[in-house]
Amino acid sequence: MPFRADGATSTIGSRIAIDQPIMLTSLGFAGDKVGDPAVHGGLDKAVHFYPVEHYAAWAEDFRKAHLEPHPHLQHLGGFGENIAASGMTEDRVCIGDRFRIGSALVEISQGRQPCWKIDHHFGVKGMTAGVIRTGRSGYYLRVIEEGQVSPGDSIEQTERPRHGWTVERVFQLLIGGLHKAEGANEALKELAELETLADNWRERALKLSTLS
Repeated sequence: MPFRADGATSTIGSRIAIDQPIMLTSLGFAGDKVGDPAVHGGLDKAVHFYPVEHYAAWAEDFRKAHLEPHPHLQHLGGFGENIAASGMTEDRVCIGDRFRIGSALVEISQGRQPCWKIDHHFGVKGMTAGVIRTGRSGYYLRVIEEGQVSPGDSIEQTERPRHGWTVERVFQLLIGGLHKAEGANEALKELAELETLADNWRERALKLSTLS
């Protein structure tokens, strides 16, 4: 859908509450669309997840800046996510974690790399930078087994890898600037070999390791 006067498109503002079971396929929820397929969607970005806890944190940030919390923070879906739930913040989940939601099986593939569209969506300069600063990125899921998902379905973890690469750790290394820290090169090389990490982030890790 049109998003900016220059013709840029996005579906971040297309909030549709689902009140019945919906099919989750390898490319996402049935009927769901992305505005820019060149950078969104695909097998490694089938589902965008955002932790519920972040909404209160963002609202508090607005209040500290002497601003009223933005209307987008008053309901879930404000960051364009497909699924929101509590207890699954970036520091508590790992790349490769698998979860059963309804009859579907999903796996965490990468964090969300924020772009200018978040600033534009909220109409607040600095929101994108705030995502990077706080690490409240959310993350993407790939679909291992397609299935029906219903509102209110429990999210049950079925597998946890042993590598210890949380979404937060990966995000800070690849997006948050920690690739510049002393000794980061070895971590980048290790991350580039992590098979459950989305290909584009593995490529980013490899590129950053060569620049270190």
